[in-house]
Amino acid sequence: MSVGPTRRRRLRAVRSQSTPATVDLVVADQLGELYAAHYRDLVKLASIYVDDRESAEEVTQDAFVKLLSGSYRMEPGKEAAYLRAAVLNGARSALRKRRVRRAHKPEPPGLVAAAEAGGVQSTEQDRILTAVRTLPERQAAVLVLRYYLDLSEAQVADTLGIAKGSVKSHTHRGLAKLAKLLEEGDQ
Repeated sequence: MSVGPTRRRRLRAVRSQSTPATVDLVVADQLGELYAAHYRDLVKLASIYVDDRESAEEVTQDAFVKLLSGSYRMEPGKEAAYLRAAVLNGARSALRKRRVRRAHKPEPPGLVAAAEAGGVQSTEQDRILTAVRTLPERQAAVLVLRYYLDLSEAQVADTLGIAKGSVKSHTHRGLAKLAKLLEEGDQ
């Protein structure tokens, strides 16, 4: 998991505390509750980065497995933020692996997309997703968390390990760039 300097300091502070009241491990019972409460949103989040639902579900399930099998400790109540961050990182990693595989494997000749493929997905949604994917990683992550998962600025900041002010500036810049990209596409 990629974390910034602020997040590292916070993690070090949590790890250095030894009182069980402030730091706890995730147990199997809590995992079931977390799964029921957050699974669908986390799959939606992963689906922004990876194209197919199967990969999105796999990334999400990996995040839950890492949470349960982790040898680290975290503050109670921070599990959802950890899961969102783990899903973001897992989805980015899956996308990078997919790009490497495509770059080193030639496409088979003569394959044509099915005629139904264009009718199944909305072209407007495809256009927006394509534009979001071209944004810088941090701006795209903030926009997806903020507007696709409807998280508050504080939740987005906690998930990404950045300040609320950074969330606001990334949101502003991301929306401006997204509007410009979509406007250019209309011309």
